Parts: sequence; structure tokens; C-alpha cells
Amino acid sequence: MRILLVEDNRDILANLADYLGLKGYTVDCAQDGLSGLHLAATEHYDLIVLDIMLPGIDGYTLCKRLREDARRDTPVIMLTARDQLDDRLQGFKSGADDYLLKPFALSELAARIEAVLRRAQGGGRRALQVGDLSYDLDTLEVTRDGRLLKLNPVGLKLLAVLMQKSPHVLRREILEEALWGDDCPDSDSLRSHVHQLRQVIDKPFAKPLLHTVHGVGYRLAEGRDGV
Repeated sequence: MRILLVEDNRDILANLADYLGLKGYTVDCAQDGLSGLHLAATEHYDLIVLDIMLPGIDGYTLCKRLREDARRDTPVIMLTARDQLDDRLQGFKSGADDYLLKPFALSELAARIEAVLRRAQGGGRRALQVGDLSYDLDTLEVTRDGRLLKLNPVGLKLLAVLMQKSPHVLRREILEEALWGDDCPDSDSLRSHVHQLRQVIDKPFAKPLLHTVHGVGYRLAEGRDGV
């Protein structure tokens, strides 16, 4: 899933981009309204997170021009410190799909993104696929070559992050942050969980998908082993 963030505050923008990246989204950023409108109108995004108070043109104008001039129906979540009813109504009238008041928890934004994406996709099933390995995010069912695989909760979370970023390499610290936040159990925990995951998704099959990139991290992909 590809998300565009339009926010003029550098610190907020960096925090949002880092957090959503850890959630498995591909994130592009813009710090003013005109740049945001150009990206939104010329590139494909699954969702736009849009601040209202922006230099150039404000979020209301950006959203309205995106809908009326560019004819784009990309879902939009507006961010603002304005909490008056008229402000929220103006946001919806300009074409926003949801409206989140600042300050907000990053987890709430992630939940709203997931909800808006589900509505935009008609409530369809969400699934990840790498080679013959499939992961249904709604049922938590993992299969490879048609064979049902059993994973513990940490293994499921680790697999989701690796599949969402496939075929890219994920550094150890990124995976540890995604699994445990700032409370990583110990330095060998990730290695242990990767080993367990590999035993389930690779060992019974001819071709490995989970590769160790020595000194860097791990990648889940078809093709060559780690380097």
C-alpha cells in the first residue's frame, strides 16, 4: 500500500513516515500544498494523509482540486488542530473521507487508515503473497504451495512485516522495533524467531524464501540467498 503524507511540520512528518513505514506502507512526503497536489494528481496512492494548514494552498483547497480538477477518488484523511463542527464539515465537503484531530496517537491514525482502506476496497480480503507463500491478514491463515502452516503470534507478525517489504532487506533494528517497540526481550530474540519462522515456511520446501543478509538483516523473497 502506498501512502502520501502532506504535512509542513518536519518533525510530525518524519514521525508519521517512520511509523507508517514500520507498519509496512510505502510512504511519499510533501511539505506544502502545491507539491502535495502535484504528487496526488500525477502518482498513484492508495491513501493520502493531509494536513489542513499548509503553505501554498491549504488542505481544503488541495482536496477539492484533487476531486474536481484531477478527478481522483483517492481516500483522504485530514489532520487538523481545528475542532469546530464547521471545520469538520468543510473537510468532508471538500472531499475528505475521514478527519483526525491533533494531537492524536499514531496507533489511532493507523487504525483509521486501515478502516478507510477497507471501505475503499469494498471490505475485500487483505492478503500478502510472495512466491507460493500466502498470508491472509484477515483470517491469519498462512499457506505455502497449498499447505496450511502454523505460526505463533510473533511469527505471524514477523512474517507480515517481511512480506510487506519483500523483496527488500529489513535491518535487524527495524524488525525488532516492529515486533517489540522499545522493549526488545534480548539480543538473541529476533534470531530465535527468525529461526523458528524458517523452520515452518522453508524447511519442508525445496526453495528457501527467507534469506539472511549477513551483518545487515533479513529479506523474504524468491531468488538468491543472502549476501
